[in-house]
Amino acid sequence: MSATEGRAAGPAAGAGTTDARQHHDRGLRGFASDNYAGAHPEVLAAIALANGGHQVAYGEDDYTAHLQRVIRSHFGQRAEAFPVFNGTGANVVALQAVTDRWGAVICAESAHIHVDECGAPERVGGLKLLTVPTEDGKLTPELIDRQAWGWDDEHRAMPQVVSITQSTELGTVYTPDEVRAICEHAHERGMLVHLDGSRIANAAATLDVPMRAFTNAAGVDLLSYGGTKNGAVFGEAVVVLNPDAVRHMKHLRKMSMQLASKMRFVSVQLEALLAKDLWLRNARHANTMAQRLAAGVREIDGVEILYPVQSNAVFARLPHDVSERLQKRYRFYFWDEAAGVVRWMCAFDTVEEDVDGFLEAIREEIAR
Repeated sequence: MSATEGRAAGPAAGAGTTDARQHHDRGLRGFASDNYAGAHPEVLAAIALANGGHQVAYGEDDYTAHLQRVIRSHFGQRAEAFPVFNGTGANVVALQAVTDRWGAVICAESAHIHVDECGAPERVGGLKLLTVPTEDGKLTPELIDRQAWGWDDEHRAMPQVVSITQSTELGTVYTPDEVRAICEHAHERGMLVHLDGSRIANAAATLDVPMRAFTNAAGVDLLSYGGTKNGAVFGEAVVVLNPDAVRHMKHLRKMSMQLASKMRFVSVQLEALLAKDLWLRNARHANTMAQRLAAGVREIDGVEILYPVQSNAVFARLPHDVSERLQKRYRFYFWDEAAGVVRWMCAFDTVEEDVDGFLEAIREEIAR
């Protein structure tokens, strides 16, 4: 069957319309991913503001220049942002910039760079990932030491970087002291520290501290800043915090196919999030909705929450058949299908009615 033959029949099949109502239900909500959410209206307005006229391409535009000032207000005067298209690209470019050809990266077994990037750090970046199992997605100095050895052994990839995720893939959050302990431990052993910040805003909102408190002030050398999950259309950035340790970012970004020609449209989105408090408002709201969901779930017999709910994610275990029926009503993913573990994500546009409707659906399916 051809792709055309497999499409649903009806007026929308060949209408060629740009009316979004013909393509999706604008009232549809789910708990699969914060990537399912659209863009925040203030971000869309910023894109429109940046449109019109000519601006120099490849990052030499006024919006990217202003983004640097905004980034420094959050991450210190030595910080420099390199906008990229997506999170995988940000991680691959960042890690390439702080490793040799024989270098390795220590990360949690659950890390996005290991589990969810289709081998890009290894296949595209040429890196070796040295993983460590964790109970809650968080590394510690002791866990790092399970892989931090053999620097002089030519038979083993050399540990050069520790990569942590904030907030983690399990929805947990490192405190500033925990990050500082990791950085001090890594630096003492000659390693650098990268922070995957695809949900960095949610972590800052939970901790109620500036992002600098657990990044440059704690000793992190560079980070991947996430905008998409926080209300952008697309676009992230590699933020270099320690320029003395990072090499050839501009060349690596281009070589890795992450250099946008019309970069102003990436930069202006990050500027819209970060110049004032939109990034924090969006993150606080998503976190609050996750807390509402967790509180409701705790009152339902037959559902177990597995990890502390510290950001915008809720991980739960419930009967497999219940989850399958629920998925027909609301989109969400199994995290570990064999164990009956699911992940429910809230976004900046999740509202109380969404959460309450989902909780009612859980109650109904548990009762069946």
